[in-house]
Amino acid sequence: WKTYLGRPETDKYRFAALGTLGNALHFGAGRSEEALPVLEATLALSRRGYWSHKEQRILIVQGNIASTLFDLGRYEEALVLKREIYSRLVATLGVSHQRTLLNGNNLANSLLSLELWVDGIALLRDLLPAARQLLGSNSNIALLISKNIALALDQSPEGTRDDPAFDSHATLRRRDPFQCQHRRRPARSGEHHA
Repeated sequence: WKTYLGRPETDKYRFAALGTLGNALHFGAGRSEEALPVLEATLALSRRGYWSHKEQRILIVQGNIASTLFDLGRYEEALVLKREIYSRLVATLGVSHQRTLLNGNNLANSLLSLELWVDGIALLRDLLPAARQLLGSNSNIALLISKNIALALDQSPEGTRDDPAFDSHATLRRRDPFQCQHRRRPARSGEHHA
């Protein structure tokens, strides 16, 4: 990446190298604290106007920043950014777009991992009809959303096993039991998972 430092800010290879470095630090090396300023610089560069017309690229960088913030335990900041990204995707692509559905599912998973059951389950329930209509009831995305609803209802204090989502989850478990493992919320400071 150092090869591209001497290039002008508008150089697409410099921009790509900066983004690749941030992603490699976060996703590849697990060095989120070092990745965050690199990803923030990538976002700032993309917003300066050189690539501002490519909103989807900006949303991808924001998503990487949100993921990094979440991994650093900065959950509230991450949720604000994830909600903003999801809202922009709904506004630009519509709720019935595969990218919007996946992003909404990821947002719901973040909400659920923080035990924000009502918000997470409501979002998943909103996504499921769109996923079924767009991709079919047996599509991977529709099945994933159904599974996540069932898992959330199972883990939520307000959840009920009388919900029809449990039938979908039972069907998934018979198909592939390894796909149906329970999620765990991130440990908060001073807390450890067994």
